[in-house]
Amino acid sequence: MRQRDGDGMTTGVTGSSEHVGDSTDGTEAEGETGVPFDPDATGVIPRLPVVEGPAAPAPDSATDVADGDDEAETGTLPAIRLPATLHIGTPPKAPEDTEDPKEPKGSQKPKAAKESKAAKEPEGAKGPGADDATSAEDDDAAGTVPTKVAAAPAASLTVDAPPAPAKAPAEPPATTPTETPTATPAETPASTPAKTPAKAPAAEPAATKPAPAKATGLGERLRRLGRSAPMWLPALLTVEGLIMYVLALRVAPGPLRGVNPADINGLGLIAALPASAFAAILIMLVSFFVTVAQSTDRKFLLLFQIAVITFALHGAGSLVASEPRFPTAYIHAGFVDFIGRTGETAISIDARMGWPGYFALFAFVTKAAGISDMTTILQWTPLLTNLLYLLPFVLILRQVVATTRARWYAALLFVLVQWIGQDYFSPQGFTFALYLAFVAILLRWFGRVEPRSKPIAPKGLRKLLGRLDAMTPGEIANTGTFRADRLLMLLMLLALFFAATASHQITPFMMLGVLTAFLIFKRTKLTWALPFFLGLAVLAWISYETVGFWAGQIDAIFGGLGRILTNLQRNTGDRIAGSDPAHALVLQARLGILVVILALAAVGLLRRLRRGVFDRAALILLCVPVLALGLQSYGGEIGLRIYMFALPGACLLAAYAFFPNLPADSADVREETVPIRKRNVRFNPELTRKLSVVLAACFAVLFAGAFLVARYGNEKFERVTTGEVAAMHYIYAHDKPSAKVLYLTAKEGPEVTPTLPWGEKDIELVNFNGQALVYQDPTNIAKAVATLKASPRNTYLAVSTGQIAYLQLNEGFPEDWGPRFRAALDASPDVKRVYANKDAALYTWKKFVKGTEIPEPQAFKGRGDPTSPWTPVGLGALALTWVTLFGYEVIRLNGPNRAVKARRRLLWVAIPAFAVAVGVIIERFIYIASNT
Repeated sequence: MRQRDGDGMTTGVTGSSEHVGDSTDGTEAEGETGVPFDPDATGVIPRLPVVEGPAAPAPDSATDVADGDDEAETGTLPAIRLPATLHIGTPPKAPEDTEDPKEPKGSQKPKAAKESKAAKEPEGAKGPGADDATSAEDDDAAGTVPTKVAAAPAASLTVDAPPAPAKAPAEPPATTPTETPTATPAETPASTPAKTPAKAPAAEPAATKPAPAKATGLGERLRRLGRSAPMWLPALLTVEGLIMYVLALRVAPGPLRGVNPADINGLGLIAALPASAFAAILIMLVSFFVTVAQSTDRKFLLLFQIAVITFALHGAGSLVASEPRFPTAYIHAGFVDFIGRTGETAISIDARMGWPGYFALFAFVTKAAGISDMTTILQWTPLLTNLLYLLPFVLILRQVVATTRARWYAALLFVLVQWIGQDYFSPQGFTFALYLAFVAILLRWFGRVEPRSKPIAPKGLRKLLGRLDAMTPGEIANTGTFRADRLLMLLMLLALFFAATASHQITPFMMLGVLTAFLIFKRTKLTWALPFFLGLAVLAWISYETVGFWAGQIDAIFGGLGRILTNLQRNTGDRIAGSDPAHALVLQARLGILVVILALAAVGLLRRLRRGVFDRAALILLCVPVLALGLQSYGGEIGLRIYMFALPGACLLAAYAFFPNLPADSADVREETVPIRKRNVRFNPELTRKLSVVLAACFAVLFAGAFLVARYGNEKFERVTTGEVAAMHYIYAHDKPSAKVLYLTAKEGPEVTPTLPWGEKDIELVNFNGQALVYQDPTNIAKAVATLKASPRNTYLAVSTGQIAYLQLNEGFPEDWGPRFRAALDASPDVKRVYANKDAALYTWKKFVKGTEIPEPQAFKGRGDPTSPWTPVGLGALALTWVTLFGYEVIRLNGPNRAVKARRRLLWVAIPAFAVAVGVIIERFIYIASNT
């Protein structure tokens, strides 16, 4: 039951709805009607719909009630109007002695006849305003004479018996015109049984026709089914699109179906996808927007639809590939295998083992579960990782003041524009989920939203900052949580941060930056003790646990500090220089997605500011990762990581570009339309609301197509074939006591990695650091043969389809380079082929010098961790600092004015201990680096 108020708001018993109107800038807007009431988002209690009618004269007795009129004159609450067709039970029969003798006879007969006629009409035969029209007709028929309780069956709420048979003769077909004016109210009950047998034959033919009744029932059911289509059609379309997509990718290749790997070219997987796959993705997106455009917040259906779209986009590679894709995932599986076998790390073999938390976790899980083959885990990790991202991101969206459409559209954008490809089996993909959970906990349990109390400065920059601070916050304040809950969530924050610190190099700095920014912009209830606590944990891990990595590479760690332009060039300009024209479109599509999503974020921020809303949290999540450009190039990939960590804030602000309004039941809701050029011109609210949804849907389809190009544009060399895996297994079977692999490269350097499934097993026995320089002329094999000759025995030169495809797409090698290069090696008298299939071949030196021995495997324990004289002092200072700062934060959870003296004493101990701990860390860097 819903009623529109005078201010344009729609409220009802079932919940509140969005305000319908245009945008404040006069160009586009978004309004929602019928959105269920969300107390977490607004805190406003919806009003019960009350229909006030014209005042009626006072009744003759206490039992007389005016049907549908408000008793305004008597001071009582107005009665809620009930439809005239609501016959739930048998109305009470009025005794004859309660009739007013002064009342004219027949005054109630027409009204009773109309009510009986309305009761016989089917429910679906009435329009939206049928109830109000019927009530109006009843009021007109009654005139000014108050209606008695006995004559108001519509207001009866007795729920046991069907309508009394005494009312049947009152139907218009059974009543003659001559009987209506002469019948008195007292005669009606007594004369009804006598007249029923005589009137029954007249009504019998109309009631016993079976054919029209069946037709009417079927038509009514079809009409009801059509009216309820918005409820079941989106779910049906989603399931249909999912089944259609799986069949399109998994069936044998044929017309409009199946994927033939031979069709993959410079554009990647999109060149091999059938048309039915694109149609299925379009169906899924349409079903999502059909649900979003509805007036109700169907959370479970929307989450299911986004999960299905995630499966279609991020699971395409897993559905098509015969082996787990992306070569680097195999070396991470090798780290897990090594830790599971030896129980140790090997930082001297690979620097990533200095952050072994992720690998140690999976080593424990696989060993405990008895898993010896990680193929299935590697195959489906990208999909599972992206589904895992949705959970904390949806929790983040619940903490912003936005409409239902804005929240769910932001979640959809988060799926559509995340083409980075760091979701494979890697510590980065895992710690990004930890990062999202860290931010969600900060906003949900430690969020802070306080109104500005200071006056705004009269002019200058302080005036601008003051006006921004005085705007409506875009976040929901955290209220009503218990101290025990906050303590538990504080421990969870620490656990997430420590897990990220032990697993990845960059993620802890992103967490620390977001926490610090929240404190600066007053968006968290935590204190400054926590960032000092966490920052000291990161420095301590690097100083004490990764000595084997940085001892001889100080320049590699700190050499990129402040070189923003250099780092940006290495991450953007160097990656656009693809030689293949089709593959160059892939690189341009990635930059295009970046430009468009940032432009939409800027538009969304401006539209929210025009509505007086300042989204600090979203702006922080967008801007803080950019500061990482000043650190280092991170092997030429820092730009990709910055884009990845900036996505949550960018997607949220981009959603505001289409749906910037506040919820209609929010206390701070504003008008959605403003005059254009000082003229009273306003856009049609319904038109602008539909226009916003259509524009958002068009951008979603555009992003989905660009995602397939950007995400799977490297599929020609990132996909792993069965032949390549078999070649590597041959090496593992012949790596005793050790082996070495040379991979093909057009330019030598430490940042070039093998484009083959390397390191899955025996990482301490097989060395993959050898590079064989090749040229565009496939017959020029002199450099590769010379490198093979200079290598120790049991060294293999690996030639694979993935390496060849990389050279063709990125270095301009000819299409037939691979077969011709292999033919040249086969014809060389100095090398011999020891293994070959259609996807890979292995070559060794044919004639070694007599007596040449296979070298021993590389030592994985290293030379030990170097230390400094002040290390014990630093460890003690670390422990003391962590204990005092943690105690300070725990006490502060109880309130800002609790135990002030105790917290002050803890600070007097923590500050000097912190200084000593940081001093020892700096001393270790200087001392160890100078003595290595």
